[in-house]
Amino acid sequence: MSLDFPNSVRCFDAGRSCVSFWGSDASLEVAFQIDFAALRKLGPDARAVEEEALRIFDQNRDAIYQAARSAYARNRGGFHRLTAENF
Repeated sequence: MSLDFPNSVRCFDAGRSCVSFWGSDASLEVAFQIDFAALRKLGPDARAVEEEALRIFDQNRDAIYQAARSAYARNRGGFHRLTAENF
């Protein structure tokens, strides 16, 4: 089965400097975080505040999901943190 993102929920996490989101592979839930450095690469003018981080995430959702699929294909673990190097 392949990784899919049936739930569009994403969550700002200032303490971990990221936005969290989830995918699924059949019945397995896979957790992802994209760090602020990666979000800034996608939206260079973004600041690490909730509204901007979520806006950048939403505007780049397809690219983020593709990076998540690539990370998951390399290592089918239950958690992945995406960094600027993933983009």
